[in-house]
Amino acid sequence: MRIKYNFSVAGFTLQISLPQGWNVDALLPSFRAFRCPDEAEETEKLLTCTVYAAAETERPSGVLPGTLLESTVNDMGYVSLYKYDKEAEGYCVTLSAEQKGRLHVMQADVFFSTVQVYLYENERLAGHALSSLLRIAYSQAVLYRGGISLHASAVFCGNRAFLFMGRSGTGKSTHAALWMKYVPGVELLNDDNPTLRMIQGKAYTYGTPWSGKTPCYKPLCFPLGGMVRLKQAPANRFYRQKEVDAFAAILPGCSVIRQDVALRSCLYDTLVQLAEQVPVGILECRPDEEAALMCHRALSPSDQ
Repeated sequence: MRIKYNFSVAGFTLQISLPQGWNVDALLPSFRAFRCPDEAEETEKLLTCTVYAAAETERPSGVLPGTLLESTVNDMGYVSLYKYDKEAEGYCVTLSAEQKGRLHVMQADVFFSTVQVYLYENERLAGHALSSLLRIAYSQAVLYRGGISLHASAVFCGNRAFLFMGRSGTGKSTHAALWMKYVPGVELLNDDNPTLRMIQGKAYTYGTPWSGKTPCYKPLCFPLGGMVRLKQAPANRFYRQKEVDAFAAILPGCSVIRQDVALRSCLYDTLVQLAEQVPVGILECRPDEEAALMCHRALSPSDQ
């Protein structure tokens, strides 16, 4: 017996099927605000995820190793990505919260529209693992729909959102906090993984259930007012980027399997539109009030 739960993230419906008796709110607390009413069962799904209890003593049945594409250590844990051969197209992702720990496993078709997760549900970080695997699948699936999952901090002010990008440790969260402190009316939308969408030629920013170490899970949407790549520097300077330079400033923060030509092509098509429609800048900055106000002025409508 299984129970299906529907969630709406950035206007897309995700369906998660859990074994009866599993507590969806305990496993995925950050998803609560994104829960859909029952009638969402009839809507088209971005992805469907079926979760199984992983066997305690053996590897999940049917999980093929495939060809290893990359292994990384990040906020999700120890993650390995495999590509299946032509007879079984798709991907396999393994995730462990700690080195040499038990592997939670996700299998996905090539479009990341149909996903199976084998989860050790009794482990302390099982919910974190499931959320992380869903984040990986979602970030690829949206690429086929004109969406981008971006590693950035997002704030909103009035009726517009602004995104701050940069390498880990650059100060994205710090800069967002400076905007909230010194720019009237600014609130945090998401502190790690907002979604961008191009809809009828216009760019929009959405909150998601994934927000890094800052609990900020808001099912809100705002037109995108501007995007800034941050670089630490001894002095504050803002440089507007256009066309190819704007494209290059946004690209590093985008979630995509770069070895997948189809996914990469979808991403590039959306980025071209973004670079043409949205103000993009490079901000060399200190973590201070002047940097926040300079950035806000540079992206304000009067300066565009």
